[in-house]
Amino acid sequence: MIFYPAIDLKNGKCVRLKQGMMDDATVFADDPAAQGAKFAAAGAEWLHIVDLDGAFSGKSENGAAVKSIIANCKIKLQLGGGIRTLESIEKWLNLGISRVILGTAALQNPALVREACGKFPGKIAVGIDAKGGKVATSGWSVVSQVSAEELAKKFEDAGVATIIYTNIDHDGMMEGPDIKSTKSLAESIAIPVIASGGVSCIEDLIELKKIEKFGVKGVIAGRAIYEGAIGVAEAIAALKC
Repeated sequence: MIFYPAIDLKNGKCVRLKQGMMDDATVFADDPAAQGAKFAAAGAEWLHIVDLDGAFSGKSENGAAVKSIIANCKIKLQLGGGIRTLESIEKWLNLGISRVILGTAALQNPALVREACGKFPGKIAVGIDAKGGKVATSGWSVVSQVSAEELAKKFEDAGVATIIYTNIDHDGMMEGPDIKSTKSLAESIAIPVIASGGVSCIEDLIELKKIEKFGVKGVIAGRAIYEGAIGVAEAIAALKC
């Protein structure tokens, strides 16, 4: 199981939100590239990067910070937030991003996901963020009537590399991940799932490791790292044992 340290970008800085609320942001680092380099030095194989401002506006807002991370962190990077056209997907892949995450676009324009998967095989992830079991979009500000499982199943035959599943109610709360719904989603589809939201300690990672056999192949964590509750090296070790 792969451990993904998270870098969430707001106004060019590393922040963490609580339940996706932009007015409840804590700044943890002023230099995202330096923070990414620390994660890489600790042994991370991947970084999970989200342009929070872009998720709301629908276009790249923290491009300079992302480019700095690319230049300074020679590991694999996955990027989401405001990427909603084939042109922007191609731009970021050409700049060095390893995998692009489509969230709002997956719900609003599923044809784009299919087209992108065809043009860039293995490079496209779908981000499914759920609130009360329903998919939320536009930086989690709009909640649809579509369930997480329903949306994921639409892409079973599209060639999506992975589904990144976040239970918004758990995100940033340091109260533990939603293992039940993550396992349920993973069991319902053939696409690998990356769990996100709520990781607070090594014990949470050990519990998530137990559902790897159902198709949960990675874990994203942010606040728990920044607040010192878990270390990147120990998290990687816990998920490899």
